[in-house]
Amino acid sequence: MNTQNAMLLLDKDTVVPYLVRRGILKRGGEVETFSGGVSSVVLGVRNQEVDVVVKQALPQLRTEIEWKADRRRSMTEARAIEILKIVTPGNVPNLIDVDREIFALTMERVPRDYLVWKEELLLGNILPKTGADLGLVLASWHNFAPDKEEVMGEFQEGELFEQLRVSPFYRTVQHKNLSLSAKIADMIDQITQEKLTLVHGDFSPKNILVAMNKAPVVLDFEVMNAGNPVFDLAFMLAHLVCKQIRTDSGDEKALLRETAIEFLSAYALKSNLGVASNLSDHVALIALSRVEGVSPVNYLTDSKQEELRMKAKQALVSASSDVLDLFR
Repeated sequence: MNTQNAMLLLDKDTVVPYLVRRGILKRGGEVETFSGGVSSVVLGVRNQEVDVVVKQALPQLRTEIEWKADRRRSMTEARAIEILKIVTPGNVPNLIDVDREIFALTMERVPRDYLVWKEELLLGNILPKTGADLGLVLASWHNFAPDKEEVMGEFQEGELFEQLRVSPFYRTVQHKNLSLSAKIADMIDQITQEKLTLVHGDFSPKNILVAMNKAPVVLDFEVMNAGNPVFDLAFMLAHLVCKQIRTDSGDEKALLRETAIEFLSAYALKSNLGVASNLSDHVALIALSRVEGVSPVNYLTDSKQEELRMKAKQALVSASSDVLDLFR
């Protein structure tokens, strides 16, 4: 690998020449810079010939607390897209190019009438049917891999999942809550040692694009790993819990709860693997990590953070296994 190229980070000035060199563009185009979350450079380029998005993995994530992750995750994402494109073609972006030298992917841009589901939820545009649609998609993915040894074998390495999910979410909360340490240790074993199927690892509203009367499109597959499906279910539900706590609108709270019900019900109906009995513990822990972990949510006030903290900790010590208690 060319070390100099591996350190090159694309920007709005270099992405067009880069795409020309890769043979994706023949001439210039209009460049758009996206937020890219905390983990990637994301740039859109459009002209009369193409409309693409270039995503490049960062070596240091954009968080206040230092958070480094192996840039090989971009190659994990490329392979995950190739596999899941077979399972649910309409719910996965089209991959155009993979650059292993600088850890960059070029994808066909999703049609522009699609919107980020997270932003729609925060605006109060909440359609519970989207939860059902996503439950079916996730169940289809989880159903696909268990009997495919070769595919499962490609994702056995757990280092990326450790760097991007286990350590910043589970272990950080564990270190701050010694009374919960033993319970969290068991939960960590569950999601790292029980390799039941392919797990998306970042199945959350910020990575989902929605449009009226169209199938949702899921993004960001760089944490795909062979693991326990409870993580994907819990990750989505924890984000819905956070958004329900954020709003003071009774109608929005009810719609978010209904969205969670639709998501879980659709998944349970289609899944061959079932739903873990301790799902509520994982939801509570991940929700708690959004105020006590490395990457806290940016839309909760101090008082709402405390409300979330109290609700999550109460759920973790409760004997109840009903995940919907977190939405009451």
